[in-house]
Amino acid sequence: MANPNIVDVTDIRGKTAVQSVGTSATAIVENTAASGKVFKINSLTVANVDGTNAADITVDLYRSSTSYKVASTVSVPADSTLVVISKDTAIYLEEGDALRCLASATGDLQAICSYEEIS
Repeated sequence: MANPNIVDVTDIRGKTAVQSVGTSATAIVENTAASGKVFKINSLTVANVDGTNAADITVDLYRSSTSYKVASTVSVPADSTLVVISKDTAIYLEEGDALRCLASATGDLQAICSYEEIS
């Protein structure tokens, strides 16, 4: 099934996904193939919970076995938060797409993603 026409939707559900970001690229939000849905990513924030050390974040849109960088090795200082995606820079995940996060150190970064599931 193809992505729905977002002009003629029947259902929009607000969702929030959370993730402790590790050192291998892992989906925080994934729109499975043939879902009949499109996901609008409204925000992605990454917090560094380490009180001493900075850590790098990489975020990508994974489509058809290819990684497209949204942010690449951006430093998040200790005890601070980085806004990677906001309403001003929202993106859509089509069927089969995933939004993935990768950190330079395990246990330092936490991600929160707010999105709409549209069908």
